[in-house]
Amino acid sequence: MTERKAFQLRISAEVLAATQRWADDELRSLNAQIEYVLREALRKAGRLPRPDTRPEAEEEEQ
Repeated sequence: MTERKAFQLRISAEVLAATQRWADDELRSLNAQIEYVLREALRKAGRLPRPDTRPEAEEEEQ
């Protein structure tokens, strides 16, 4: 499992409320939504590798 670290975030009330509504719409916690948005931005910027294809699919082919 990936190591998790706590991080304090200062954010405007307006951005926080909008992010909470977005998280609610996508049935995620606020924390999970923030991490999801950050991961997507990092992938698009080429700063984080894309997730591998389904590992079980590769195992089935062998």
